[in-house]
Amino acid sequence: MRKSNREITDVNELLEVMKHCDVCRLALNDNEYPYILPLNFGLEVLDGNIKLYFHSAMEGYKWEVIARDNRASFEMDCEHELQYFEEQGYCTMAYESIIGRGRITELKEVEKAGALQKIMDHYHVENSYYNPAAISRTRVYVLTVESMTGKRKIKK
Repeated sequence: MRKSNREITDVNELLEVMKHCDVCRLALNDNEYPYILPLNFGLEVLDGNIKLYFHSAMEGYKWEVIARDNRASFEMDCEHELQYFEEQGYCTMAYESIIGRGRITELKEVEKAGALQKIMDHYHVENSYYNPAAISRTRVYVLTVESMTGKRKIKK
């Protein structure tokens, strides 16, 4: 990392940044070009492993790509604020971001409800109900994080 003073190295701080993000972008290996898509997500730390949960329809192009290669990179960012310093004729952006990589696996039917609840909990602290009838019509998958880094530029 070029500016090591911006690096986030503490795992608990990395997790806090992730909890503040509302979109996770996945980059999948799609032959000649990466395939990038923004997704809602849930987060869990299980036996020291960070897990990112996603959901989708039962079919679609994303699954064709994952079936060929389940390796993925991810990115999420938050706390954006444009900073303009008129005296110096300079502007910059405050932010926090996480990038990483891992492998995606589809969850079994009995695992889906817990993962969907993690996704709901990430967005709906007060009311995280969803109709259980949706479980059988929903594909749920997990990215197990193999490595990640974080970076922040503090608001001034």
